[in-house]
Amino acid sequence: MRRIVGLETEYGCLFNQGTDLLSVPEQVKDYLILEKKMGLIDIHDRDYDEPAGNGGFLFNGGRLYIDMGHVEYCTSECKNLADLVASDYAGEKLLQTALDELGLSSKVSFIKNNIDHYTGATFGCHENYLIHRNAPLTHENVDSLLAFLAIRGLMVGSGRVGSVLSSRKYNKKEGRTVNFQVMQRADYIQTEIYEWVQFNRALINARDEPLSDPCRFRRLHLLLGDSNILPFSLALKVGSTALVLDLLECRKLPPIAFTDPVKTMRQVSHVASADLLIELADGRKWTPVEVLSEYYLQAQKLEEKDEDAYWILEAWEEVLEGLSGNQEKLIGKVDWITKKYLLESFCMKENIAWDDPWLDSLDLEYHQIDRKKNFVWLLPHTSYEDLNLPSWPQTNFIADPPRNTRAYVRSLLMKQLAKEKVSYVIDWDYVQIGNSKFYSLDDPFVSVLPKNSKRPCFDTINW
Repeated sequence: MRRIVGLETEYGCLFNQGTDLLSVPEQVKDYLILEKKMGLIDIHDRDYDEPAGNGGFLFNGGRLYIDMGHVEYCTSECKNLADLVASDYAGEKLLQTALDELGLSSKVSFIKNNIDHYTGATFGCHENYLIHRNAPLTHENVDSLLAFLAIRGLMVGSGRVGSVLSSRKYNKKEGRTVNFQVMQRADYIQTEIYEWVQFNRALINARDEPLSDPCRFRRLHLLLGDSNILPFSLALKVGSTALVLDLLECRKLPPIAFTDPVKTMRQVSHVASADLLIELADGRKWTPVEVLSEYYLQAQKLEEKDEDAYWILEAWEEVLEGLSGNQEKLIGKVDWITKKYLLESFCMKENIAWDDPWLDSLDLEYHQIDRKKNFVWLLPHTSYEDLNLPSWPQTNFIADPPRNTRAYVRSLLMKQLAKEKVSYVIDWDYVQIGNSKFYSLDDPFVSVLPKNSKRPCFDTINW
């Protein structure tokens, strides 16, 4: 890819009755950072809702912390798809290892999904893409980007049973508006572009927080995507979006816009059909596959394509062909198609209807990160080896970062800090050591210490 990318995943938590759920995220976070020493805890307040001790950066380049009661894992900054997929999976492994070693795995499960069927709550998988500060964010380009994002889920959505209704804790009984839909987040997106993330959720988060040199870079922060279980869907989600951003930066996005992208997103999600006709802003009516094909054809024409780009285009074409023809070919690759197939098979075997609450439970089981509990891995084509991504890393991403981004530098500094009793402040784009040294990491592509940096004389503190 031509850009730095990263994911932030909030994990749901399933627990047996009688288990103290509220303590589990804290236990896991403290176990991994303080006992297993997989990273360094924050010794400073990062924000009003992130006090000291709430989380920390990991030696693998990522970050682990508590967000609104959820365990949240952020991948390291990644420059290619294989590193991103490996870094994301490392988060799953870390969390499951903590549950196993704490003796909690028989009582508690982390689930990598985005909805709570019981309360109607949602929690996110946020995507981050580095783009150039001078990227041409014209009205036409933004409209075209919004159109792609609105229907991207047909290729990479995780799927869900039902839709957003009154929460069950208030004992309100309402029928489902749909039995099954393509995207978990579609019913929760309320507007196209907005600054905040917890209220009035948008397709694109507008806050300008680059976490890098603000004169050179922006960080495109996306809230709309589903957490993916299948590696193929994860890689295609990030990869196709990265190529569309390549098109934006070179002003080659197709002239496509929707009058109401949010409404279109829900329509595509609820109908779950590649043959659905959706209306473009200019009055034309196309199917979602026809729209996605326009972006694919434009991406094919990009002059500068690396190994990742060729893999993405091949995967993109495979999904478009499967959506238009035999969707069963995408079982084990596309999450929502795989989940629907498994649930339909279960309904037929048990002779139950889609409104049976049993399906809500099975929907959640699809997202178990404990592979001993998740039936999806019994299907073919689901392994990371089956992806055949170029440049699959030999690095152990549970403990070590990618070597080609600033995550490597931050990890080196952190490992030195771990040997010394010194004060520090660690963030994505800098590391401050005592009052003596400040390392700027404002270029995410740079994986070496600044030339003028020398080993600092650390200030000792009392812990």
